[in-house]
Amino acid sequence: MDPTISVSKGCFVYKNGATRANKRTPSKRKRSETTTSLLGKELTSQPFYAAYSECWNQIHSHIVQLQMASNARTLEELMDFVTGERTDSMDSCEVLPTAALLTGINQPDHLKQFETLTQRLHTQKAARVCVLQSRDCTTLKAAVESMVYNLIDEQSEPVNLDEGDEDEGRERDRKRLRRTQCTMKHLHSWYANNYAGGDKHGALVVILPDFECFNASVLQDFILILSAQCGRLPFVLVLGVATAMTAVHSTLPYHVSSKIKLRVFQTQAAPTGLNELLDQVLLSPKYVFHLSGKAFKFLTHIFLYYDFSIHGFIQGFKYCLMEHYFAGNAYALCTSYSQALVRIKQLTHEDMETIRRLPSFRPYVEQINDCKRIIAVLTDDDYLKKKLPQLLRDCLLHFMLFRCCLEFFTELVGDLPRCPLGRLRRELYVNCLNKPISEQPEYKECWQMLSFMSKAEFVAKLSRCIARTELFLSKQIAPLELGDACSDLMRAKLQALKQLLNDVELATMELQTAAIEADSLTDGAPLSDLTQVASRQELKEQLLLRSKQDKQQSTSEFSRALNKILTLIETDLVLAHLRPLQQAPPLHEIYVFSDIATVRRNIIGAPRAALHTALNNPHFYMQCKCCELQEQSQLTSTMPDLSVVYKLHLECGRMINLFDWLQAFRSVLRTGEEQEENEMPQDQIDPQIQARFTRAVAELQFLGYIKMSKRKTDHATRLTW
Repeated sequence: MDPTISVSKGCFVYKNGATRANKRTPSKRKRSETTTSLLGKELTSQPFYAAYSECWNQIHSHIVQLQMASNARTLEELMDFVTGERTDSMDSCEVLPTAALLTGINQPDHLKQFETLTQRLHTQKAARVCVLQSRDCTTLKAAVESMVYNLIDEQSEPVNLDEGDEDEGRERDRKRLRRTQCTMKHLHSWYANNYAGGDKHGALVVILPDFECFNASVLQDFILILSAQCGRLPFVLVLGVATAMTAVHSTLPYHVSSKIKLRVFQTQAAPTGLNELLDQVLLSPKYVFHLSGKAFKFLTHIFLYYDFSIHGFIQGFKYCLMEHYFAGNAYALCTSYSQALVRIKQLTHEDMETIRRLPSFRPYVEQINDCKRIIAVLTDDDYLKKKLPQLLRDCLLHFMLFRCCLEFFTELVGDLPRCPLGRLRRELYVNCLNKPISEQPEYKECWQMLSFMSKAEFVAKLSRCIARTELFLSKQIAPLELGDACSDLMRAKLQALKQLLNDVELATMELQTAAIEADSLTDGAPLSDLTQVASRQELKEQLLLRSKQDKQQSTSEFSRALNKILTLIETDLVLAHLRPLQQAPPLHEIYVFSDIATVRRNIIGAPRAALHTALNNPHFYMQCKCCELQEQSQLTSTMPDLSVVYKLHLECGRMINLFDWLQAFRSVLRTGEEQEENEMPQDQIDPQIQARFTRAVAELQFLGYIKMSKRKTDHATRLTW
């Protein structure tokens, strides 16, 4: 192996006489360099990359707008608090204005919220902002130094220096603040020089984004110092609380909490933000890219059961988008209908073969009855290109109708008792795409509940469903390219539902006994007294006839109208459009990502499997010829020491004798080497080999595969199997 390539070495330093870089070099580099993609031009010039970039840019901009609108109210209230309390803090003696921002338990997204607040304060020039992380404030001295340094040095950073300002930049660099000068006395003098005369823009905002991670004693002393300085410096403290207000009360005793003026602000809960993101962006008919039911459920489960991070969910969705488009130029057709028609002409023979290999293409070919057409579809690219516009149009209309019916179905069954199919739109989306919804027992339970509803409740519910669907058609579907065709189909179905709903509304609850008696007379089988029945067969017939008559008598006009409209909803909406992906139109794979195995492997990962692969076969990751193995069980002396020790320990039982382990390690290292004439005796070990073995065993213990035995000092205990 190369001496600088080793699993057991992490950093290699080569002193080549390099000098310290000039301070102004980074600023010049920032002006001269432009951000470029890591991908080459041969990849970024492909049609699939253009389609991916366009789709992601639209989705990302929509997500940013939605998040800004969601957090706007809380940020405005927080801004009003900061700008309003800064004038009162100078007048109130030793009372520190404090805002507790309940951010929820989605810890990875906290910093983004405070970055937005900081940017707003900077753009409005409302205050000087300092963000203190718990890792930088392990002691009180470090906390005060970090706060003073960030408040004073904020304007000292060279930003966008022009050539004419070089002298000013050099002077600014010379006056760079040192950590030893970061004291409250220096902050007083700096504030008096910069904000003399009672400037209203001089509030000093200190943000602690991870309140629970701070040391309690350090935090208490820090707050007491800030409150003691409120008479001369307009401090405003902002606490990022991830749990609840009980954490603040338990951390701050009375002598500290009495020095702060606390106000609580509540941000949007993470599940609520996710539901808004899914309903308004990812499930919007505006975008042609869709996730399969399993992929959608997988991403939501990561959010709900792992981290509650909306940013992590967005990145997972972005990875699915990349995997979908980067499969080839055939997936560049996953765009608007007009752009897809243009890109059909750019498809090559390899792209057409990719389309022919789609799973849904085979059923499409099998339903063709003409042999010549089948041959043309399978062999002639030009003929298939002529068929693609209609196939793509059918797919786009299918997903638009699916989304409209999902809106209707969500309003219909979302608020039923116990919510058998789910309460949220994302739950119904997953249930409808995974398997036929009508075959699920929860669906039958929902239909039974709907049939048991009263007349007023059912009419009101169905009226809300129709109104919500019509609103969705006018706002979401109508502006789209194929929106008119989808709207015409859905409005015809909704008009039929309105007519049947009028019949339900006019229906009476009275039993139709007259018609039933007439039917029984025309049948020629009048009911007789059961006491006069002569045989068992006749008794059976009379009982069956009476049961049918009782069932007919219990059916009212309202029940028949209700059953009729429920049957229409089931046939025209549920069975016709809320179909699983297995029953979707041909070529629906162009618009739907369903490779759940790749997403699970790359997003969640398996650390233990990855470690085993790296140690058992280093060539898999290092790609060096010296570690290339013919078999997985092979041991070579050119492998890293850690890999040799790991593969030897796999051959042992629960207890590993260290001396035997060392002898096996030495034999592997000496395999293939020429034996020296004056070979060292068997009982003597080369110190270099022993040192390498000791280091490899220590690294294996650090990884958690073994531990030293307390009962036998010359043995190690194996921990994994």
